[in-house]
Amino acid sequence: MSTGRWGVGAGVRDWAVAVCVAATLLVTGLSGQRSGTHLDLLGQALLVSGGLALAVRRRAPVTVLVATGLCAVGYQAAGFDVPAVAYLFAVYATVRAGHRTATVAASVAMLVTLPLAALASGLHDTGEAFAQARGALELAWLIAAGAAGEALRQAERRADEAERTREETARRRADEERLHIARELHDSLTHQISIIKVQAEVAVHVARKRGEQVSQALLAIQAAGREATRELRATLEALRDDDTTPPRGLDNVPELVARACAIGLDATLTIEGQRHDLPAAVDRTAYRIVQESLTNIARHAAATTASVRIDRRPDALAIRVDDDGKATADTAPVPGVGLLGMRERVTALGGRLRAEPRGEGGFTVEAELPVEQAR
Repeated sequence: MSTGRWGVGAGVRDWAVAVCVAATLLVTGLSGQRSGTHLDLLGQALLVSGGLALAVRRRAPVTVLVATGLCAVGYQAAGFDVPAVAYLFAVYATVRAGHRTATVAASVAMLVTLPLAALASGLHDTGEAFAQARGALELAWLIAAGAAGEALRQAERRADEAERTREETARRRADEERLHIARELHDSLTHQISIIKVQAEVAVHVARKRGEQVSQALLAIQAAGREATRELRATLEALRDDDTTPPRGLDNVPELVARACAIGLDATLTIEGQRHDLPAAVDRTAYRIVQESLTNIARHAAATTASVRIDRRPDALAIRVDDDGKATADTAPVPGVGLLGMRERVTALGGRLRAEPRGEGGFTVEAELPVEQAR
């Protein structure tokens, strides 16, 4: 477990525990039974070292487990009859960190080594029964320390899982709310656009019935109304996950250019490179970039010409839309919702977008969408 998760306060607590354990071990060793092996200084150093090693048990639990075990074996061999308290703390911390296999292996080694170290120093020579009882007691303490660590690990895991579940629930509710808003917006816009479409169709019908020439602007309004209605319906169907209409893509870009020409814009389309299958996300994004660019030209640019160039490359799809509008290099445009939406789509696919005035006048939108990354 990383120190970032536990914070400074936990580090201070770890040091406090380590100092207390080291002091307890040292006091117990100095006041308890010793075998008189003349290794008092070494034994005292190992008692203190075993306790202080616990200060880093969260950052390196397995290392601390090994260090405290070696210290316990060392001061037992030096003649200090002191329980391996620091090792029990290390067992708890290592199991809590999820290193159960390492803990079992180290503990088995300790159960074998500690009695041998005590016998080598002359401790516990009171008989086989006493040795068996002490071994059983040490085993019980090891099991208790490991069980405590495992219990807390499971509790933390359940708490983390509960937190993730709460976050997922919150995201799901947010998605449901966005879907509800989208449906409400669809219903409202569809109603208004339907009125515009019907009025335009009626005006076209009446003009033709009277033998009058229908203006291009009126025909453009009629076509835009139909397209807007279809787009809104397709958007809602996609939100409902039951869309049966194929999404718009590069094959529909000529229609966008034709509609731009219908409203009086001299628009041209150039497609280069070999045709090949594109990921659906790239195909849709390319269509939206051209659509938004031509819409902005018609609304804001005061342009007379526009050119759309699409380059199909093996590894990427390049799109460039230029106009001869009123934008200049000295007047940087304020990014609107459409431009921000284009940038978000391109960035989500790992691509690049450049939208800025041209040096010779007008505006340029240039995008590059990686194909393999999108796959």
